[in-house]
Amino acid sequence: MTPKTLHASSAGDAGPPVILLHGLFGMGSNLGALSRALEDGYRVHSLDLPDHGRSPWTGGTDLPRMASAVRRWMNEAGIGRAHLVGHSLGGKVAMQLALAEPDAVAALVVADIAPVAYRGSHDAVFTALAAVEAAAVDSRQAAGELLRRYLEEEGVVQFLLLSLVRRDDGRWAWRFDRAGLEANYPAYLAAPAAAGPYPGPALFLRGGRSPYVADEYLPVIREHFPEARMETLAGCGHWLHAEEPARFNALVRAFLDDTAG
Repeated sequence: MTPKTLHASSAGDAGPPVILLHGLFGMGSNLGALSRALEDGYRVHSLDLPDHGRSPWTGGTDLPRMASAVRRWMNEAGIGRAHLVGHSLGGKVAMQLALAEPDAVAALVVADIAPVAYRGSHDAVFTALAAVEAAAVDSRQAAGELLRRYLEEEGVVQFLLLSLVRRDDGRWAWRFDRAGLEANYPAYLAAPAAAGPYPGPALFLRGGRSPYVADEYLPVIREHFPEARMETLAGCGHWLHAEEPARFNALVRAFLDDTAG
């Protein structure tokens, strides 16, 4: 099934377009603080990726299809070229679009992910999500208690609960396509497909405590993104925008201002 228009929330009255792409299990509002930090100088669009948030469930996605969905949304919105900012899975989708259609991407910001294939690390999360779904919980509190049986990090529990919504029948359910994401998870772990390098400006931000962008990946980043700058946020884990929002937002804003100017 081809996705229909992706759900988007837009802010800012004028300025160059910026598209924000969230990570796995997330939605566009996850990068709300960054949107607010940019909206006085940019037209900011926070998208829900396919199978996430309020966007359609597709029945099957991978990085190229997600990138194509973003590109279709741009065409529908009359945006020929935009700055892209993506965290984690959203960063991979942004890289895929930049590599496949470099003319569509004015500048690229990638937060704590690299253009490499990863080993899976979300088995416990998928198990926890399925347990909540199977239990047909009757409250957010009950869902949280069930998640904590499988997940140790309270931050992850709270992040997942953001996507728990009450249905018309009163039961609680995941806003994202839990089964679809699990089925397609191996495709999200893959490296972005590259016909050639992306020649435009790029900023890679990584957490000093995060394993996602190891030093051994830096040559691969340079190969695919020869104009890339690298910034390390010491003391941060994978959730840069949540752990150090002021610093993260300032780095992204300075980079975009520099490239837009």
